[in-house]
Amino acid sequence: MESISAFEIIKVGIGPSSSHTMGPWQAASMFLDHLREEGKFLQLLEVKTHLFGSLAKTGLGHGTDIAIMMGLSNENFTTIDTDKIDDKIQHIMDSGCIWVSDTQKIRFNYTEHIIFEFAISLDYHPNGIRFIAKLEDGSIISKDYFSVGGGFVVTEDSEGKNKDAIVTQYPCHSAQEILDNCKKLNLKISELVILNEKAWRTEEETRNQALYIWNEIKQCVFKGVNKSGILPGGLNVRRRAHDINKNLLHGQKFDNVDEWIKAVKNGPADFNTVNKWVSVFALAVNEENASFGRIITAPTNGASGVIPAVLMYAYCFTPHFGEDEIIKFIITAGEIGTLYKKGATISAAMGGCQAEIGVSSSMAAAGLTEAMGGRKEQVLQAAEIAMEHHLGMTCDPIGGLVQIPCIERNSMGAIKAITASNLALESDSSAARISLDDVIKTMWETALDMNMKYKETSEGGLANISVNIVEC
Repeated sequence: MESISAFEIIKVGIGPSSSHTMGPWQAASMFLDHLREEGKFLQLLEVKTHLFGSLAKTGLGHGTDIAIMMGLSNENFTTIDTDKIDDKIQHIMDSGCIWVSDTQKIRFNYTEHIIFEFAISLDYHPNGIRFIAKLEDGSIISKDYFSVGGGFVVTEDSEGKNKDAIVTQYPCHSAQEILDNCKKLNLKISELVILNEKAWRTEEETRNQALYIWNEIKQCVFKGVNKSGILPGGLNVRRRAHDINKNLLHGQKFDNVDEWIKAVKNGPADFNTVNKWVSVFALAVNEENASFGRIITAPTNGASGVIPAVLMYAYCFTPHFGEDEIIKFIITAGEIGTLYKKGATISAAMGGCQAEIGVSSSMAAAGLTEAMGGRKEQVLQAAEIAMEHHLGMTCDPIGGLVQIPCIERNSMGAIKAITASNLALESDSSAARISLDDVIKTMWETALDMNMKYKETSEGGLANISVNIVEC
């Protein structure tokens, strides 16, 4: 089985959805690359995009159409100035064309070239995309892609058939394999991860990447607490992180993130205040995510506030939590995420919200336990406890937007992760009756049994509640 890097699970992304925004964006870029490889790119006249299944049903709320236009425009979601996306989209609409390279443009009409196939779902995966290119000689090139969660994109014949697949020195495709390798090598989980990450990068590069992720997390949270107003999309959801932050800091304003964090650290640290800060951290990230902001996908965008909230909690409110602990947290959390990617799913369209908030909470619980000095058995137990109490959670976004109930769920997932870590750290892990592998297997079985209307279709659960859309 192909190994997955921790940094494929925790990485820089753009809101509001890893599967419905980042994935389609990436797929559009991949299709252009496919045309280049086939020697057909310069003959390109137009591209029609068909969105199937969940991508059609909640695509507008997730900005899938915007992502397709940006991907075809040769933009990179990891570097684009997110504040300029609206202007770029408006220019496409006004000009009736998309520049697929610096020197080549194709004809584009929104209603003609982006088709939402609400009644059709492709067999391979609910998040299906079909690109149909028309060339100058009148011929057609068609190719299907599938956004399988967390920004990962595959074709029907590519997944599991990568000839260049990387296999680490000590493969860890299950929690038991992690435990066995740690015991054999006398390593902590984070030390094993660093060893295996050498398949992609040096130890120094691994540490630097983790710290880069940490810096992006801080900047995202800081940006989120400094924005107020109404989130886009029409649900009239008001940003809350800004006002709670303002109240907790008694109206103080800060020019940079380090000064702000210092003020948080120096403030009250009673249970109620800390609990509020955890919510602030989570809300800030997911409000940025809902606004097409740059976030850290971990393992998805809908769940992108959980790991930042728990990591910020540990950094601000636990003693002796520095760079080494941050690195341990991030790489351990990422490694746990790979187990769900390989053994179950991180796609809400496949598994409901247990595959997003549940997985992120499990990852965060493991990362916190490792950083707090927990034994390897306790780390895995914390991950198990967190997921155990998310099993069966449905994905039911109102209006197809990653806002209600998604934003608040990140706060709940973060609190559960902290609780799971505390329980594991105070427990005899040898007495645990359920393993992490057991709960991953159960999560996948639950996903298979779950009614499709609870899998990111906006057709069941809270999504059935009638909410007046005030803005289009």
